[in-house]
Amino acid sequence: MGATTDTTGGDATDMDDTRFWGPATGVGSLPGGDAREAAKTATGSFEDFPFLPELPARGPGADMIGRTIGMLVDLYAHVEPSGWRISDRPGRDTKRARSWLGEDLDALEEFTQGYEGPLKVQAVGPWTLAAALELRGGEAALGDAGACRDLVGSLAEGLHDHLAELRKRVPGARLVLQLDEPSLTAVLRGHVRTASGYRTYRAVDRQVVESALRDVAAVHDGPVVVHSCAPDVPFALLRRSGVAGVSFDFGLLTERDEEPIGEAVEAGTKLFAGVVPSTDTALSDPGGSVMGVRTLWRRLGLNPGTLAESVVVTPTCGLAGASPAYARAALAHCARAARSLADNPE
Repeated sequence: MGATTDTTGGDATDMDDTRFWGPATGVGSLPGGDAREAAKTATGSFEDFPFLPELPARGPGADMIGRTIGMLVDLYAHVEPSGWRISDRPGRDTKRARSWLGEDLDALEEFTQGYEGPLKVQAVGPWTLAAALELRGGEAALGDAGACRDLVGSLAEGLHDHLAELRKRVPGARLVLQLDEPSLTAVLRGHVRTASGYRTYRAVDRQVVESALRDVAAVHDGPVVVHSCAPDVPFALLRRSGVAGVSFDFGLLTERDEEPIGEAVEAGTKLFAGVVPSTDTALSDPGGSVMGVRTLWRRLGLNPGTLAESVVVTPTCGLAGASPAYARAALAHCARAARSLADNPE
């Protein structure tokens, strides 16, 4: 069964059941390098929708690309000055990525004993991974259709194993899989630069993009969310690809996004609205943080009573660049903003 489709012909509305979601959660990354402290923060801030933290400050292999490369099956990579590059065998960089993921899973397991409810886990999606991972010659996998297909297959198999491991460690959890795709719009528009920097890779056909996302999402029998904190998130494409939710920076929305968002909401797509800044700043009152969401709802003519069930409140992006104190404050602020949205939807 895929993220939003099953053998009985269900669609995105199958995931509307509130047991799959909480009112607020984090995006993924946190500052620092202490796995136990990060797990404590992620689970303590969101008692009803925790997430598996990522700690890129530890170095290559803990970054989102390296972490996901460590999940791949029969595909390996090592770190070059230019980034991650395909290898013939698993070297120290791949092993380090797997070791750090193991530490993070150990910490999460410790702080989720007896937990029953939604739990969000993140991995880089196939197109951002293809744009970042270099083939042996130094060019991105994105420029080779065969390499992209191999990467999609390897990622799908690796995610299947990763989710199975999480189910063993947190058996009461209802897993939500988030695919991070910050490069997706650049891939669709042909804006990803080649190694030389003098040209760009050809835009990938939208149907090919949709198909790959659907194939990767199909490994999970629960909801799949696609996250991008870049401008011009392709809401309509993501809805057609069958994902159950879209995570985005609310502050980057433009007027042309409004119709696709309205269509997505009416189709049952969950909106993970990034409204709390991801770097240190003075935080407004919780109600003010979600005022823009309420305003958008009125402008689209949507029922205010559906706000709490349609929106999950998050930071605008990962919090790796924030101070530890601000990261904790921002996550707590998300939870309070979500309560404000539920209590005062008008």
